[in-house]
Amino acid sequence: MRTRTRSRAAAPDRSRPPAGDLAAVLVAVLLVVAAVVVGRRIQDTRHTLFVDWPPLVGTWDPHLGPGTPAAVAVAVAVVAYGPRAAARLPWRGLLLAAYGTALAWIWSLALVDGWRRGVVDRLITRHEYVPVVGRFHDIPAALRDFTHHILVHSPDNWPAHVAGHPPGAVLTFVLLDRAGLGGGGWAGAWCITVGATGCVAVLVAVRALASEGLARRAAPFLVLAPAAVWAGASPDAYFAAVAAWSLALLALAVTGGSRWWALGSGLLFGLTCYLSYGLTLFAVPGAAVLLLGRGRLRALPFLVAGLVVVPAVFTLAGFDWWEAYRLLVRRYYEGAGGVRPYGYWVWANLACTVLLVGLATAAGLVRAGGALGGAVRARGRGTPEVRLAVLVAAAALALLAADLSGMSKAETERIWLPFALWLLPACAFLTGTRAWLAAQAVLALLVNHLLLTGW
Repeated sequence: MRTRTRSRAAAPDRSRPPAGDLAAVLVAVLLVVAAVVVGRRIQDTRHTLFVDWPPLVGTWDPHLGPGTPAAVAVAVAVVAYGPRAAARLPWRGLLLAAYGTALAWIWSLALVDGWRRGVVDRLITRHEYVPVVGRFHDIPAALRDFTHHILVHSPDNWPAHVAGHPPGAVLTFVLLDRAGLGGGGWAGAWCITVGATGCVAVLVAVRALASEGLARRAAPFLVLAPAAVWAGASPDAYFAAVAAWSLALLALAVTGGSRWWALGSGLLFGLTCYLSYGLTLFAVPGAAVLLLGRGRLRALPFLVAGLVVVPAVFTLAGFDWWEAYRLLVRRYYEGAGGVRPYGYWVWANLACTVLLVGLATAAGLVRAGGALGGAVRARGRGTPEVRLAVLVAAAALALLAADLSGMSKAETERIWLPFALWLLPACAFLTGTRAWLAAQAVLALLVNHLLLTGW
């Protein structure tokens, strides 16, 4: 009886998070509260934030919608059965289940706002890509002329999102239109369908670089991410998936897979850089993948060969990436970016990130930092936990670089979707999985039902 008593007393209570996890959650909550309170005051007195519900772009609008029952059902199912399914399903079955569930989660949250308001109208506003599709009837000519319409005072200047991205972004919707899939509905469906594959890419990379066990533990959190609130009908979800697959293919290449995976990775990373200027920062987690892989020397020539293809095609077509970026910086500071206070957004952006990745990820990042710090102190290396921590840390470093650049003031709940995907695997370090998953789901449901999020 004594032995049993001691054994039970010594067993860790996996239902209660350690004090460090709770401290991380408290700091994250206080950061969000401070961003709301301070942001509200700045907006009410100085009107310099240009957001209606700081730190998020959105308006207060408590509502239900046709997607509400499905969203609640998906959340309950993942919390109740997700961890067990992730542990027991065959690997390929898990990937298919993760994709299908992520797709259902994103679609149901988008449809809380209804089909038109939640999907169709997202990509047909005056700031978006679809309205300018008709200006690309001659694609080579449009590419040669692209930089002439970036500045605000230039003739027929591009809408904000077209001007703010390389032409690979708008060309996606031009090609969809040419294929007979024009309009906001098809554009939104494309972004959601492709964007949902991002969680699969992250699982593939985590398994290759760390371990299958950690990937399985991370899977429910990747599926049920609060980021799904902003992934619905957002082109940034599509960008996030392309960037994620570039890292996933590279992870396969440097861990014993075919060198052709490295070629594919280079092609996708090149495309990533022509979808969003800011995603060139994915070179940071890309470098981490190369560092963690033993086959990096074998893969590197194929990676470089793939990487030059997309830039070469656009350059030969007459588009100058560097000139376009220089003009974009000018336009950014001529508009709201030049008015929005850096001193607020440099930390309020991080509050947006908390809402994007959830409180569980905040705790997971502290755990990942602990694993990384412990390995440095002990001069240890190579364990699956440390390798995962390195990958997550690289994504966090890229996000912080974007934050400090001053080119990401506001709207980061959308812009940083690609980085958020790679922070979520930190949840694999957590215990008490179902409680953390429930916290993630509740956050997403509250944000989606209390606010009308916008771009």
